[in-house]
Parts: sequence; structure tokens; C-alpha cells
Amino acid sequence: MPRDVLDESKIHPAVREKIATHHRDIVDEVKAAVAKHDVVVVGMSQNPNPRRARALLKKLGIEHEYLGYGSYLSLWRRRNALKMWTGWPTFPMVFVKGTLVGGADDLEKLAESGELAKMLGR
Repeated sequence: MPRDVLDESKIHPAVREKIATHHRDIVDEVKAAVAKHDVVVVGMSQNPNPRRARALLKKLGIEHEYLGYGSYLSLWRRRNALKMWTGWPTFPMVFVKGTLVGGADDLEKLAESGELAKMLGR
């Protein structure tokens, strides 16, 4: 099912650039990491789930790039740009071979099913 996104025709031209460039630097940084690395984990401090995802990857011997942005009380506005870009509501955001696969629970399911290894060509 496609994700519901406000149609461009329903956004007034005067605000389109503001929307397109809102915290664009953080989105561009994540896009660059995703293009460069097979596995990227985007997280934040104080949240145990990014640590869980990274621990699983370490246990499986899978190298990954980690990008951490603030904590619960800091950088939440910047992180919100990532949520708007991906549509994923929580952290971590785990990317495998350029594809958002979800968070820590989703990564665990992919590992258990063998799909993660398949995605990585192992």
C-alpha cells in the first residue's frame, strides 16, 4: 500500500521551497551514508533500540555505519525531517542496501528469517 503523502498540487507554491529545504542537510547526510554503505543505522542517544540494532549487527559480523542525532531532548526538530522523509515514525531507522527495513524489531525478524543475509548477498 503506498504511503499517503500530500500531493504537490495541494501545497501553495510560496511554501514549497521551505518544505523542500527544511533541515535538508540531515536528510542529505543520511542519503549519502545510505548510498555509500551497505548497512546504515540512524539513531539517537538514550534510546535503547538503536543499541539493540547495532549489537545484533555486531553479533552477526555485519559492518554498518551509525549516524546518531541528539537525544530525546535535543535535535528532535532535525530528526523530524528524517521521519518526514522516510515516513518511519521511530528510531532507529535501519537501511540495508539502500532500502529502509524498519527498526530494531524489524531487523531482528529479517535476521531470523534469513532475509537479511539474502539482502546482503551472504
